[in-house]
Amino acid sequence: MSTATTTGAKEHARAQAGTITDSMPVVPARNWPEPPADLDPTLLTWAETVPGGRYTAKVLGRGTRLRLHDVHGNGCAHLMAWRADAPWERLNVADTVKVPWQAYLGAGHPLLSDQGNVLATIVADTSGQHDALCGTTTLAGNTAKYGAGAPESGSPAGRELLALAALKHGLSRRDIAPTVSFFHGVRVDADGSLASTGSAGAGTHVDLLVHLPIVVAIANTAHPLDPAQGFEVGSVEVLAWSAPGDLVDLTARIGATEPEYQRAFHNSEDVWHAAHPARLSAAKSRIPTAEESL
Repeated sequence: MSTATTTGAKEHARAQAGTITDSMPVVPARNWPEPPADLDPTLLTWAETVPGGRYTAKVLGRGTRLRLHDVHGNGCAHLMAWRADAPWERLNVADTVKVPWQAYLGAGHPLLSDQGNVLATIVADTSGQHDALCGTTTLAGNTAKYGAGAPESGSPAGRELLALAALKHGLSRRDIAPTVSFFHGVRVDADGSLASTGSAGAGTHVDLLVHLPIVVAIANTAHPLDPAQGFEVGSVEVLAWSAPGDLVDLTARIGATEPEYQRAFHNSEDVWHAAHPARLSAAKSRIPTAEESL
């Protein structure tokens, strides 16, 4: 089909309708070809494959479940998040590590904001190889290691990609705080040095449950401690779906969690219901207080 004329170009473009590649979102998300077996695909709100060296971002509502899937075993999803309704509040990795008394991310771990609220909780994890200590890669670091780090290069740095994601949501480079990284593990050695533990292999996933509306940005690029000499980053699939019942279930189990998590959980519930009192009064059951949860 010739594209030398406007008519030919239009026909060629329209012929691509319905084509799905490994570097595009599926819209509407319910048309994702392989939804989770136990999920009604009409509940999907985001479905996308992010190749190595690319980024994505989305606004996610409260009660959304976000799944990241390491397709080939060499993806690395560097995640940053901001409150969608109050973007000056953002993911605070220091508190995410400090408050739960745990440096290693896994199921049950909250992602905390700089104001003591739970932005999201890790509710499922089949990988176990994550990092909240190193942050993402930089232009200078990638240039030194790979020879380039710009977004349009073959080895883009995570901070450069996240800067583009932030700009699309009215934010700037100054809003990019340290990130968490999924699918590339790091451990602290006895002498205090940081060591890469790599990936858990292909096909693993991690699920996050969103407590407050967030802008989430994901850069799929090499980890700062990646031992590979070349830039070798595989695809990460991103799925999100409406799961308010998961938040109800988590609320019912809050009394069995650690006291630090309970406080952060109730902080975020307080913030949400103060801004949405009608939703609280319409709820079938009241959110328990910290004392009632014990």
